[in-house]
Amino acid sequence: MARLNDNYLKLKAGYLFPEIARRVKAFAEAHPQAQIIRLGIGDVTRPLAPAVIRAFHQGVDELAQAGTFHGYGPEQGYDWLIDTIIAKSYRPLGVELAASEVFISDGSKCDTANILDIFDLGNRVAICDPVYPVYNDTNVMAGRTGEADDRGYYQGLVYMPCTAENHFAPAFPRERVDLIYLCYPNNPTGAVASREQLRGWVDYAIDSQAIILFDAAYEAFITEPGVPHSIYELPGARQCAIEFRSFSKTAGFTGVRCGLTVVPEELTATTAQGERVALNRLWNRRQCTKFNGVSYPVQRAAAAVYSEEGAPQVRETIDFYMENARLIREGLTEAGIVCYGGVNAPYIWLKTPGGMGSWEFFDRLLAECQVVGTPGSGFGPSGEGYFRLSAFGERGQVVEAIQRIRNRWGK
Repeated sequence: MARLNDNYLKLKAGYLFPEIARRVKAFAEAHPQAQIIRLGIGDVTRPLAPAVIRAFHQGVDELAQAGTFHGYGPEQGYDWLIDTIIAKSYRPLGVELAASEVFISDGSKCDTANILDIFDLGNRVAICDPVYPVYNDTNVMAGRTGEADDRGYYQGLVYMPCTAENHFAPAFPRERVDLIYLCYPNNPTGAVASREQLRGWVDYAIDSQAIILFDAAYEAFITEPGVPHSIYELPGARQCAIEFRSFSKTAGFTGVRCGLTVVPEELTATTAQGERVALNRLWNRRQCTKFNGVSYPVQRAAAAVYSEEGAPQVRETIDFYMENARLIREGLTEAGIVCYGGVNAPYIWLKTPGGMGSWEFFDRLLAECQVVGTPGSGFGPSGEGYFRLSAFGERGQVVEAIQRIRNRWGK
């Protein structure tokens, strides 16, 4: 008889965003006339940049001709895309990478989960709280944890609370950990890490021989000077960090799927016998075995993100979303609602009015304002009493949503 993976049964509820979709669907069916504004899941709404679309079409057209047809591509990604990313995205930061250190993938969500394949289940993992649910849930699915307690913390994971009291900056774990998930700019809180804070994490990881799994999916949304865009801007990070990036929010690729992971050649971990082995080689082996690479037209489209024509078009869309973030943040702040984020990230992290629970506020916001957001508790116990709004919306709907909320909960 087939035996299932019992670890999946430890997950106490459905994945956060499908649960939101279920509740919204039920409300919409019961109230067909409701004009629902969705500022919950961080899905983009603006179309792909014209230069990106043109490159996408050209890539498809090449597949229609025998002389330019492409079949299986390299699992690591085409050299011309990798070289472009290094030259346009990393070198301006003073970061030099070898082409062999960059792996093109179908998204950072997948990679932050799949990276666990190359690490032993005995590794102790630290994650922030609140946190992007993928980090938590995939460790549960892999069998690295016990059951969840009454708060929602899983035995075997080390949780690092991020609250207003510590400015959403986690303290270093007091116990030994081997893998540390960090996400900056942060989802969901919108916080960023200063150079000094990242310097501390790099030093901590080197001293404790831990590895940082650094999710930089939102680095393109940083607006303040001096805020690091890559952990590799910090000396020593190549010896202790893997970095993940995404085209999803940066260039609107949520439905196209493309991302990248950087695994430095000198980054190592130990075998059971104490031998140090390069993780780059293991990740390459994993990708060659379990992944056939990103499609040729998608990679052509991704390269156009950095082109002379495409780069300003992509920047214009990012600026549009960040203007939405400013309108949300300032509008709700003027209404007396405490808000964080929205300066270097497309998310506003707000304190629920009147001390309401996160899901209670979700239901009331939907029922009374027909606005959808994301309950903070869905990101972890320390997210209780908070709520996330996304800036990925059309301007008119964003303005209307702010007004509805102000009319209901404004001071």
